[in-house]
Amino acid sequence: MAAILNLFPGLGTGYIYQRRWKAYWITTIVSALWVSIGSLRELRVDPSDPLQAANESNIFLGLVCIAVITAIEGWYAARDPEERDELSEV
Repeated sequence: MAAILNLFPGLGTGYIYQRRWKAYWITTIVSALWVSIGSLRELRVDPSDPLQAANESNIFLGLVCIAVITAIEGWYAARDPEERDELSEV
């Protein structure tokens, strides 16, 4: 459930479900920084530049990547602790 919540509704929502506050705040800060940097980069682009349309999806793609990474990490953290211990012994 945590992986689905991290992937679909928003970034880090699954961490709230898991009550993993440190991971939630790290994800929130990284996402805010990504959007801020992307917005600042867009302010420096000339609106008449034809290549600007090709670069508009960078913010969205970055947020999707963050969501996928947090979903995988949330799934891994929700697995049975004994199963994780068995994997680390190999």
